Amino acid sequence: MSQVSLTETVSCDDGRRRWRSAVEGVLGAVGVTTGGRGDVSARSRTTQVGFVRVSDLEADAGGVRRTRAHIAEDTEPFAVFGVQERGTAVLTQAGRTVAAGPGTLFLWDAGAPYTLEHPTAFATRIVRLPCRVLAAGDTRAQAGGAVVPATAGLGLAVRALVDTLVTDEGTRSASIADLSAEGVANLYCALVAERERMSGAGRADTATDDPRRQLLARIRAHIDDHLADPELSPGTVAQAHHISVRYLHRLFEAEGVTVARYIRRRRLERCARELARRSVSPPTVSSIAQRWGFVSPAHFSRMFRAVHGHSPVEWRALRTSASPDAAALGDGPKA
Repeated sequence: MSQVSLTETVSCDDGRRRWRSAVEGVLGAVGVTTGGRGDVSARSRTTQVGFVRVSDLEADAGGVRRTRAHIAEDTEPFAVFGVQERGTAVLTQAGRTVAAGPGTLFLWDAGAPYTLEHPTAFATRIVRLPCRVLAAGDTRAQAGGAVVPATAGLGLAVRALVDTLVTDEGTRSASIADLSAEGVANLYCALVAERERMSGAGRADTATDDPRRQLLARIRAHIDDHLADPELSPGTVAQAHHISVRYLHRLFEAEGVTVARYIRRRRLERCARELARRSVSPPTVSSIAQRWGFVSPAHFSRMFRAVHGHSPVEWRALRTSASPDAAALGDGPKA
C-alpha cells in the first residue's frame, strides 16, 4: 500500500507544513528545516510491506534534527536506515559526522539525538523497522552513524531487496509480504553485526588479535547456529570445539554469564522476535518454542515470563497491537 504525501512544488506556508508532516511520518518526531524562503519543491511516497515501511523522499536542500524531547514523543521504538539515490546526506551523531553520496547506505541510531542535512537537492529512500521485530542489540546500528557501499556484499543485497519491495508492490500476497519484510530485517541485522565487527577489527587487542576471543566468537556463532537443536548444551558445545566443559565455563565467566544461561537467553530472544511479528497466519506459541529448542511448552512459558515479565501469549498480543501499551514493554529482556 502506498501513500503519496506531497507531489508538486507548492506554496511556502502550506508546502512547509505538509513536508514537515511527511518527514515526521518517516523519521518520527523531528525538527524539519527547508532551504530558502520561497516555494517548496518536494515529493514523498511511502510503501508498506508487512512491518517494513519504505519511504522515498525528494526535496530541495534542507535537513532534520532529532532531540531527546523528540525521541520521547514516539510511542513505538524503531530502527531506520537510508539509501542515498541523489545528492549528499550529511549525518551527525555522537560527535561524529559522515557523508553518504549516491549509491550508498547510511545507518544511524534513531533512539539517540542526531542531525541529518542535505546541502543540495536530494533523493533518499528511508527504510523503517519496528524494534519489536528485532532481537535485543540489533537496533543500535553503529554509534555515530556508518556509511556502507551499496554496490557489493550485504550493502548490495539490502538495496536490491528494498528496491524489490517497492517495484513489486501490489503483486504479492500477504504471506509473501511478511516473508519479504522478515528478509529485510534479517539483512539489516546482518549489516549491523558486520559493521560492528569491522569497527572492532580496527582496535588493538580485539578478537582478531586474541586467540581466546577468537574462540569465544566461534563458540557464540556455533550456539546461534544450533539453537534449534534441543540437545544443545555446554557438553555438546565443548565437544564441537575440542575443549573441556570446564574451560568452556571459564571462557564465559569473563562474560558474566553461564553457558546454559547464554543459550537460554539467545533462544528466548529468537522466540520473542518471532512472537512480535504480525502475520496473517501466525504460528502457535508451542511451535515457536519447539523451533528454537524448547522441548516443554510449559517450561518455555515459565522461562519467558521470568525474563520478559509477560507470558508468550501476552507478549504477542501487546507487541502486535498498535496501542501505546506495546511500547511500554521496552525492547529487551529484564535479565
